[in-house]
Amino acid sequence: MAQTALSEKYDYGIVKMFTVVAVIYGVVGFLVGDLAAWELAFPNINGGIPYISFGRIRPLHTSAVIFAFGGSVLFATSYYIVQRTCKARLFAPGLARFTFWGWNAVIVGAVITYPLGMTQGQEYAETIWPIDILITLVWVAYFIIFVGTLARRQEKHIYVANWFLLAFIITVAVLHLGNNIHVPVSLTESYPLFSGVQNAMIQWWYGHNAVGFFLTAAFLGMMYYFVPKQAERPVFSYRLSIVHFWALVFLYIWAGPHHLHYTALPDWTGTLGMTFSIMLILPSWGGMINGIMTLSGAWEKLRTDPIIRFMVISLSFYGMSTFEGPIMSIKDVNALSHYTDWTVGHVHSGALGWVAMISFGCLYHMVPRLWNTTIYSVGLITFHFWLATIGVVLYIASMWVSGIMQGLMWRWYDSYGNLAYDFATTVQEMHLYYVIRATGGALFVVGGVVMAYNVFMTIKKAGQETTVGATAAA
Repeated sequence: MAQTALSEKYDYGIVKMFTVVAVIYGVVGFLVGDLAAWELAFPNINGGIPYISFGRIRPLHTSAVIFAFGGSVLFATSYYIVQRTCKARLFAPGLARFTFWGWNAVIVGAVITYPLGMTQGQEYAETIWPIDILITLVWVAYFIIFVGTLARRQEKHIYVANWFLLAFIITVAVLHLGNNIHVPVSLTESYPLFSGVQNAMIQWWYGHNAVGFFLTAAFLGMMYYFVPKQAERPVFSYRLSIVHFWALVFLYIWAGPHHLHYTALPDWTGTLGMTFSIMLILPSWGGMINGIMTLSGAWEKLRTDPIIRFMVISLSFYGMSTFEGPIMSIKDVNALSHYTDWTVGHVHSGALGWVAMISFGCLYHMVPRLWNTTIYSVGLITFHFWLATIGVVLYIASMWVSGIMQGLMWRWYDSYGNLAYDFATTVQEMHLYYVIRATGGALFVVGGVVMAYNVFMTIKKAGQETTVGATAAA
C-alpha cells in the first residue's frame, strides 16, 4: 500500500520508460562494441560490408553506450532522485514525455546516419547538425523539468545528489552548444566555425568535460543517492560531499588540454591542463572514500547483497581511473601512453568499471521499487556481477599490457639509431591482447543479457502479481 501511495505521489511512468530502454540500449551498445573489438582482432570478420566496418560502428558503439544507455540511465535516475529528495511530483510531465521521445529520436537518427558515413567527424559529437538541434531542444526541456521540480520541492534543503545532477545538465548544455557552432552547407553536412588548433582545443574542451560531467558528475549524483539507500546508512560525510562537488566542478573544466600534448597547441596550455588534472585526484578520491565509507557499520552487506557489490566495485574503479587519468596527463607519461591501447584501457576502466557498474547497481535497486515487487532472481544479479567484473578485468588488463608494449616498441631504436620495429610488427604483437580484450567484452555482453532477462522477468512478475491482486479484490 505504501508503495502504491508513492506511485500516486510521484510520476514513475516516465522513469519506467527510460529504465526499460536503458536496459535494451545497454545490451545493444555492449554488443556493437564487442563486434568492433573482434573486428580489430580479425579485420575480415565483417565480410567487407562497409556499413559494419570498424570506422562506422565505432562511433555507433560510443554513442550507444554513452548517450543511449548512459543517457537513458541518467534520465531515469535523475527523474527518480529529484522527485523523492524534493518530495514533489515531477514538473511538466508532458515535457518529460517529450524528453523520452526526443532522446530516442536522437538515438534512432544516430543509428541511421553513422553506418551511412554521415557524421561531423568529432569525437563523442558525431551527430549531424539537424540531430544536434533536436538534442538542444530535448536538453532545454530536461533543464526546465529538473529546475521546475526543485522549485516546487517540499524539502527546504536541496540534497547533494541534485547539485551534481544540475551541474551536469547545465555544463553539458554549454559544452554541446560551444562544440557545435557549425555552418550548415546541406541537410547532412556542416563546417565548424573554428579551424585547426582552435577547433582541436574546443573539441577536447568538450570531449574531456563530456567525460567529466556526463560520465562523472552525473553518475556521482546517482552514487550519492543510491549507495546510502541500498546500504541503509547515511552518507559518510555530508560536508565532504559538498567539498567534493565544488572542487570537482571547478577543476574538471580546465583539464581538457592534456589530450593535446606534443601537438600544435601552445605548450603552456597543455601544462595548465596537466596541472588541473593532477589536482583532480584530491576531490575524486574524496568522493570515492565518501561513497565506500558510507558502508561503515554495514560491511556485512557485501557478503549477502550483490547490488552493494556492484556499487562498491564501481567506486573502486572510479578511484582507480581518476588516479590513472591524471598520471597519464603528465607529459613524460603521456609521451609513452598517447595514441596507444593504454588510453583505451583507461577509458574503459572508467566507462565499464565505474559508469556501467554503478548503473547496474542503481537499476537493480530501482526496478523492484518502480514496479512494486521483488527482484526476480538475486542469484542472477550475483552471476551478472562476476561476469561483468571478470570481463572488465580481462579488458583493461589486456589493454594496459598492449598499450605499454606499443609505446615501448614505437620508441625503441637499434644500434644504428633506426626504429627497431615497423608499425605492422607492433600490430602483429598486439593480436593476442585484442583477442583477450574481445573475450572480456563478450563476458560483459553476456552479463548485460542476464540483467535484461532478470529485469524483464521482474516486470512480468509484477504484472502477474497485479492481476492476481485485482482478481482477489474482485
